[in-house]
Amino acid sequence: MSRASRAASGLPPQSLRAIGQLGKNIALARRRRKLPQRLMAERMLVSVQTLQRLEAGDPTVGLAVLASALLVLGMTSRLAELVAPDSDSAGISEDLARLPKKTHAPTGDELDF
Repeated sequence: MSRASRAASGLPPQSLRAIGQLGKNIALARRRRKLPQRLMAERMLVSVQTLQRLEAGDPTVGLAVLASALLVLGMTSRLAELVAPDSDSAGISEDLARLPKKTHAPTGDELDF
């Protein structure tokens, strides 16, 4: 069994639902732009079947296919924002927990600029 199929078969239900919703959202964005699947697939440089798998929420579709779809839809920047540090509340909480509880005033030696 390949790594991709093992990873896809081990996804929890909430992840599968999220991928399915992502596919539906891509299909809706395509339809709002009045782009037929054939034309969208051509612009993405993939087959119509691959686009259909993406829109159906197939978790084995590659990240490059998703990135290509977002490019065609004019939404490339949203891919970079998926796990942006500013929106990572758990990571921010961890950083805050690691801050020192007390600080000290700098001594004269620490101000050598």
